[in-house]
Amino acid sequence: MVYALIMAGGIGSRFWPKSRIECPKQFLTFFEKKTLLQTTIDRIRPIIPPERILVSTNADYVSLVKEQVPDLPDDNIIGEPVARNTAPCIGFASALLHHRDPDATMVVLPSDHYIRDDDAFLKDLQTCVQLTENDGHLVTIGITPTRPETGYGYIQYNDEQKVTAGDSAAYPVKTFAEKPDVQTALKFLQSGDFLWNSGMFIWKTGAILNEIKQHLPVLYHQVALFAEDLQKHNGVMRQKTLESVYTSCFSVSIDYGIMEKSGNVIVVPSHFDWSDLGSWMAIYELQSEEADQDGNILNSGNSLAVKSQNCFVDSKSQKLITLVGLQGIGVIETDDAMLICKLDNSQHVKEVYDQLKGDLHSKYR
Repeated sequence: MVYALIMAGGIGSRFWPKSRIECPKQFLTFFEKKTLLQTTIDRIRPIIPPERILVSTNADYVSLVKEQVPDLPDDNIIGEPVARNTAPCIGFASALLHHRDPDATMVVLPSDHYIRDDDAFLKDLQTCVQLTENDGHLVTIGITPTRPETGYGYIQYNDEQKVTAGDSAAYPVKTFAEKPDVQTALKFLQSGDFLWNSGMFIWKTGAILNEIKQHLPVLYHQVALFAEDLQKHNGVMRQKTLESVYTSCFSVSIDYGIMEKSGNVIVVPSHFDWSDLGSWMAIYELQSEEADQDGNILNSGNSLAVKSQNCFVDSKSQKLITLVGLQGIGVIETDDAMLICKLDNSQHVKEVYDQLKGDLHSKYR
């Protein structure tokens, strides 16, 4: 049986001031009437019903998940007591699913990505599921790069060892590369054997648990304690136990802890448009069809642009916002804060968020 884990624990600091501690990015709307979390879950509903979908999130956001996805069973929501990155998140969710179904196939998806063609995505996902049936493969989806992007990690694959699955292809992974500089990204693009790392994974729960046991033994010990507690309490996930094992873990990503070390990873090149929505620039680019003749996107009830090009305004207030003689500027306004930045520097908004400390500024986090 196929199950899904939706990872929804981040704070979305690059989307300040819209993304805040009390309601971060994944619980907000950007393009549709539905939030990013709701859209992610709706995307997989045709093949994975809510009773087989887990959501792992910060314990403070459990109520938000219940509110936004009311048909998700309560015991399918994992409330992380502390942030420990993706490896512990995946490890404990794998143990929970493995207890429920020892032959479970697990699809791991971030909650806050943008995918344009749902049908193509589901077809690729089903290809990945098929590839997990043999040899304990860890399968990931790679995105065909369209530009020398420095904001994504990369996956290099071996194009001489093609693996077929239906009418799709997959390849053994050679290396995972961290976010490169511009020159390195250009070389990756020109080589033709690199894909963007999407952060989407598919595997048997038994396979990923074996990899954690081999490469992250300290984490595996805590996962095993969690699994023992599930066994003792008839599969009931106790928050007390989760807090104990989670706080005993160190922070490590699944990429660094497992994917870069495993020799059993294969990648399926995607057939859909994708963005990890990593900055306000990404939002601007994805709304390009709504731009005026000067490339401006004015998502505001009351704004004007004069002698300005390629600017972005997002505001729900009726305050008049005017741009004069500006190029590539973003203006994002909420009830209590305003961000003005160059769109091509919007990935640095996180640094503003990190400085919101002390009595004067912490209320804006």
